[in-house]
Amino acid sequence: MLKMALKNLVTVAVLTTSISVFSAEVTVSAAASLTNAFKDIALNFEAEYPEHKVLLNFAGSGELLQQIAKGAPVDVFASADQETMDKAQTQGLLNEASRKDFVRNTLVVITPVDSTLELKAVEDLQQTALQRLAISNPESVPVGRYSKQALLDSNLWAVLADKMINTQNVRQSLDYVARDEVDAGFVYATDAAIMADKVKVQFTVPLNIVVSYPIAVTAEGSAKAVSQQFIDFVLNQQSQAVLKGYGFSQP
Repeated sequence: MLKMALKNLVTVAVLTTSISVFSAEVTVSAAASLTNAFKDIALNFEAEYPEHKVLLNFAGSGELLQQIAKGAPVDVFASADQETMDKAQTQGLLNEASRKDFVRNTLVVITPVDSTLELKAVEDLQQTALQRLAISNPESVPVGRYSKQALLDSNLWAVLADKMINTQNVRQSLDYVARDEVDAGFVYATDAAIMADKVKVQFTVPLNIVVSYPIAVTAEGSAKAVSQQFIDFVLNQQSQAVLKGYGFSQP
């Protein structure tokens, strides 16, 4: 009896050791616009690989880059634009070979769902009835840079300056519009879709650049096999279907 008990104890100890050796946490810093999709993908990943844990951190891409540059323990970085990822690469913060483009998005202008404004193009943002326009900080947030470039191309950046309400990221712009705190705002089509009952898309903003999202293992994350495993999972058919369900398109 004692011999059998000891044998079982050894077996449990071996299994526990095995799990601890192969289990890992992967910390993923992702652009705010990926919040809903990545929460679903993380749950699916943990369901398929129950030995691993996904820790998610969402913010504007520029803010996430600053966190990584200051030493935040991040294993995977997903940005809403190429420029921010290029900066991370230039600073030696990435495993360059792991970098992949995984989805695309579009820029739209939205208003509160019960707004009487009729906007069909960026020129319509000059309407007197439109007094408050939410736009994310173009210095650190990709959606802000896309928005600013669209306004510069239409010679409206300076014209609309007094109407602009700066936000920290695209989700804050979305919330301001949804709560009727501003008259309109620039967001991604995917953000507008998750609050279709509170906001309405007025028009798609024409851009001379593709809104493409890259993902990469960080230099720190290179030490963990699970980092690349998570990226591979994001690129698989199941995760791409999740992203498509939230309105993203394939790269």
